[in-house]
Amino acid sequence: MADEQKTHPCEDCAWRKQAEANPNTWKARLWRWHTKICPGWRSYQRFLKQQQM
Repeated sequence: MADEQKTHPCEDCAWRKQAEANPNTWKARLWRWHTKICPGWRSYQRFLKQQQM
């Protein structure tokens, strides 16, 4: 259990992966807008910052 790597749901998000693969689509624009209001995305950003420490 100690070696188990914790993950966040945003890492496997299909919507995010599509937006990153095709950044000029309307879905990607919607995704970028979504990240400004999504509490889960903010949580993911904090999670990433903790992983770097």
